[in-house]
Amino acid sequence: MSYTGIDGNVAVVTGAAQGIGEAVARLLAQYGAIVALVDQQEAALSQLVSELRSQGHQAVACVADVSDRQAVEDTVQQIEENVGPIGILVNAAGVLHAGTVSELKDEEWMRTFDVNTHGVFYMSRAVVRNMSKRQTGAVVTVGSNAASVPRMHMSAYAASKAASTMFTKCLALEYANQHIRCNIVSPGSTDTPMQRALWQEEDGAEAVIAGSLKTYRLGIPLNRMALPSDIADAVIFLISDQARHITMHNLCVDGGATLGV
Repeated sequence: MSYTGIDGNVAVVTGAAQGIGEAVARLLAQYGAIVALVDQQEAALSQLVSELRSQGHQAVACVADVSDRQAVEDTVQQIEENVGPIGILVNAAGVLHAGTVSELKDEEWMRTFDVNTHGVFYMSRAVVRNMSKRQTGAVVTVGSNAASVPRMHMSAYAASKAASTMFTKCLALEYANQHIRCNIVSPGSTDTPMQRALWQEEDGAEAVIAGSLKTYRLGIPLNRMALPSDIADAVIFLISDQARHITMHNLCVDGGATLGV
């Protein structure tokens, strides 16, 4: 399918150095967006930008920590001044600290919210402030199906994603009359470095697909693990003109793992 409304737009993608953020960045570039890629991983980010440029795409690297309010403000201002008016924002930066509630460290809880929730707030606020002056824009936050279904040993992650999901819906409501659409894509288990870090055995993917009665976790009815490109496809749709009448929506892309909840 050919999506419209992306070509020529400046698109900011956080967490762009790997995983879902990288897949989104690549797809946006293929559709003609001028991509401004934000991440802390300088080497990986530079490599991606070099690769995209070698393919004829327009891309810039912006090394920044989304949990740092001032860094976010400075980065957004630099993009607006040096790259162009931001028309698209994808909040894909995220961290996951697994563990039981009793074992979860204060700093792990705080860091999870700093990136997954505060980072979404800082970046969205800075970007939408400029979008509102132009009366147009599209924001997609990458959430998680864990925001709607409890997960054992993932309390910080699930809570932080639930917060950023509701924040994005509130953002959408506040800016709807300024023609700014804000939506959420909520992946289930996806084959990313973050997901693989959770696997304790070589058959990690098979275990996720099968599910676990012990942890009250349903498997994946479609019997496959999502690829980052599966999530990126959903993000691109919600950004495009083909979704021009969709806002405040949470699109779950999890192969049926949460039974449509």
